[in-house]
Amino acid sequence: CKTQDRYIKLAFFTGVTKFSKVSVFSDLNNLEDISMDKQYATLCGITEEEIKKVFDDEVNELAQQEGIDKKGCYEQLARHYDGYHFCEDSEGVYNPFSLLNTLKRKKFSNYWFETGTPTFLVEVLKKNHYQLDNLTEELATADDLTGLDTAMENPVPLIYQSGYLTIKGYDKRFRMYKLGYPNKEVEEGFAHFLMPFYTPVPRDRQNFFIPNFVSDLEQGNVEGFMTRLQALFADGSYQVVGDMELYFQNCMAVIMKLLGFYVDVERHTSNGRIDIVVKTQDYIYVMELKLDDTVEAALRQIEEKGYALPYAADSRTLYKIGISFSTKTRRLEDWRAVR
Repeated sequence: CKTQDRYIKLAFFTGVTKFSKVSVFSDLNNLEDISMDKQYATLCGITEEEIKKVFDDEVNELAQQEGIDKKGCYEQLARHYDGYHFCEDSEGVYNPFSLLNTLKRKKFSNYWFETGTPTFLVEVLKKNHYQLDNLTEELATADDLTGLDTAMENPVPLIYQSGYLTIKGYDKRFRMYKLGYPNKEVEEGFAHFLMPFYTPVPRDRQNFFIPNFVSDLEQGNVEGFMTRLQALFADGSYQVVGDMELYFQNCMAVIMKLLGFYVDVERHTSNGRIDIVVKTQDYIYVMELKLDDTVEAALRQIEEKGYALPYAADSRTLYKIGISFSTKTRRLEDWRAVR
C-alpha cells in the first residue's frame, strides 16, 4: 500500500519466478533485479567456505555416521547438493535446505526434491513436445532465464527458475549461458519423477524396475535385460499417442538416465538414431537402436561406424546389440546380440 511507503526502508523479494516491471505508473516498476548480479550470487545459498567455517563439526559427525573420512564426506556433500550458479564465473553454492537436513539427520537423501512434485513442469515439457536429452545441452540468454513470457512455448526459463537447471558455462562472445543439472540430488530426483510420465512403469514399481535392469547388466544377462525392455514397451504401447519417435527417445532417455546412476552409460543421438554404451565391472554393451528399420541394419551400423573399436583392447566381455523399434506397432519389435 503506497500510504505505508514511509515505513518501508528496504524490501527484498525472493522466489522462483520474476516479478513483472512493465507498468509506467504505480506498480512494481522501481525494483532492482539482482537475479544474475555477481555481487549477490551467493546470497541465497551456502558456500563451501561457509560450511567449513560453521559446520565442520557436523560434517565430521556425518562422516563418522556414514563410515567415511571427512574429506570424502565433503566430496559427497558437494556432489549431492552443490553446483548452483546464478551468473557466469560465480562461486557455486549449496542448497541450504538439503545441506542442513543432511547435517541434522546425518543421512544423505533427496530432501529438497521430496518437498514438492513438479507436475506442472512435466505438463509444460509435454505440451512443447520437448526432447529430454536437451536438458543438459540447453543454451539461453540472460533475458531468457529471467523472463517467463514465453514459458508455455519454451519450458527452459521455467525449469531454470524452478531450480532444476543451473548455469554451467558462459560464452562471452555471444552472451549465451550453458545450462545443466546442478547436482546429483536434482538430476536423480528429476529422473525418478519423470519415469511414470514418460515410461509405462507405474510409480509404485520404480524401486524394483531399475535394480532388475542393473542386475541383468552386471551379470551379463543380455536375454533378461532385453526381455524386460521388450515387455516394457509392450505393456505401454496402448497408451502412446502423438509423436512416436519422440516417445521412444524420451522413454529411453529416462531409463538410461536412471541406469546411469548405477552403471556407466554414454548416449549419443542423431536424426532418430540412438547408440548407447553401457559399462559394468565385467561387461561392455554397445547398443544401436533403429526406428522402423531392421536389427541387421543396427548391427551393421555398429560395425561401419566403429562404435565398438574403442573397447577392442578392453578385457571385459563386449556385446553388440541391435534393437528395432516400430512406430507402427508402438513396440520394440526385435533385437539381437553378438559378441
